[in-house]
Amino acid sequence: MSQAAPLRVVLTGGIASGKSTVAALFAALGVPIIDTDVIAREVVAAGTPLLTQVVERFGPGILQANGELDRVALRQNVFADAQARRDLEALLHPAIRREVARQSAAAGGPYQMLVVPLWVEGGAQIKADRVVVVDCDPAQQLHRLMARDGGSQATAKAILAVQATREARLRAATHVIHNDADVARLRDQVSLLHNEFRHPVYEQQPSRAQ
Repeated sequence: MSQAAPLRVVLTGGIASGKSTVAALFAALGVPIIDTDVIAREVVAAGTPLLTQVVERFGPGILQANGELDRVALRQNVFADAQARRDLEALLHPAIRREVARQSAAAGGPYQMLVVPLWVEGGAQIKADRVVVVDCDPAQQLHRLMARDGGSQATAKAILAVQATREARLRAATHVIHNDADVARLRDQVSLLHNEFRHPVYEQQPSRAQ
């Protein structure tokens, strides 16, 4: 009898909601973590063919002097330009999905955690069996974002405005982790979900499509 494929759990949430902290707590329990933010940096590392394509589309101004991608410059190019964002996504997303599939096949485990910050915004292109949303009060999220980036309230609000709404993320969730207290409370919630995901009950085998 063949071994069941690992449960695929997407971890998502708004910027500064606490996804990295939650992912680290799952990792501490031995859960394989596949982080699309890390992958997104790797696929456009200096010297890669994909970086060349990105430069061809957005110009040499998005490169640092050492040949690496200047992410701030690229973000400024696409932040307020919907077509530019679509062009960038058309370049990056296929490469990211391929690397996610490769890492997922190699990782094994009873379940895997796929960290996908913009999963809701991206139309759920990476398929999941479960979707865990890290949620917090919007005012708290705004404060965390300003503290993290050192930006103004206006800048932080503009960043939040281009993301999916809190309501949209919660509608997409199969599970919600509330990040409105301390790390001990987060750890308790992670532990409960860890025990559930280790022993999933399927009514039918879910789709494994990429």
